[in-house]
Amino acid sequence: MPAVTADTTTLPRLSVDPASTLRTVKKVTNAPQGYEGEGFPVRRAFAGVDSIDLDPFIHMDQMGEVEYAPGEPKGTPWHPHRGFETFTYLIDGQFLHQDNHGGGGTILDGGTQYMTAGDGILHIETPPEHLVEGGGLFHGLQLWINLPTEKKRIDPQYQDLQGTDVAMVTSSDGGAVLRVLAGEIAGHQGPGISHTPLAIAHLTLAPGAQIDIPWRSDFNALAYTLAGFGSVGAEQRPVHTGQMAVLVNGDALRVRAADQQESRSPNLEMFIIGGVPLRQPTFQYGPFVMSTKSEVIEAFEDFQAGRFGHIPTDAIQPHRPTGS
Repeated sequence: MPAVTADTTTLPRLSVDPASTLRTVKKVTNAPQGYEGEGFPVRRAFAGVDSIDLDPFIHMDQMGEVEYAPGEPKGTPWHPHRGFETFTYLIDGQFLHQDNHGGGGTILDGGTQYMTAGDGILHIETPPEHLVEGGGLFHGLQLWINLPTEKKRIDPQYQDLQGTDVAMVTSSDGGAVLRVLAGEIAGHQGPGISHTPLAIAHLTLAPGAQIDIPWRSDFNALAYTLAGFGSVGAEQRPVHTGQMAVLVNGDALRVRAADQQESRSPNLEMFIIGGVPLRQPTFQYGPFVMSTKSEVIEAFEDFQAGRFGHIPTDAIQPHRPTGS
């Protein structure tokens, strides 16, 4: 994972109040594998987790990790969204993004895109031509974040954030790197700005290392294992690649890496998220996340009638490999 290396000797140290209460594990689930867009492999990270424990989050896919042969890389064609935000984090590889409201750019290793679909947007995410033709490693995550009812029809927005923008901290012994990608953790502010109070972070732990992370008591807490072996919570519940842990009741998270890790990933890698639950009615179907079924039907009608706008005349399109 070349996008996630850092020299911990130069990073600020996290400290946890000794009076803090460590959260315990409510549930651990296994993410099933599937396919998205034009056929790239994903793990459905939220499968089996109760919606009450996910709120304010809606959906999350781990994209890859996959080593593509030449001609194999795939993305998603132009498609609509309304009523929520997407957060895309790229660990390895590159992705092109464009939307019909002027947003767009190249997401590089360690970079993120934060797109507020709001009232309605059309966009595309696809690997660049050189990656399609030459192949290579691809690994990332996409998270859907709900918008409060009163903000579901706000104007669309786009944030293009590179890996150099993130806030990085370490544990007291220097055995961890915590990248704050959005929101705030213990006074360390990530670059992503959301309409819902939250925290999004990528944690790397060396074998045998442990970290306690201050965590707002009014946030939920979800810890997804991207790679490796370790344990989470006050009771040190074992977790491994592709598992999601729901942590409850407390104001600190404990994560420990197993002494022995798998050969393809020398460290424990975790994606940790949390936010203030909205506790509002939600109806999601396909690319729309609204408060009621009638609002989702309206979204489909507006999209079909062209009220989301149109694909730009200079639109990028998925690159087809030579000879296909």
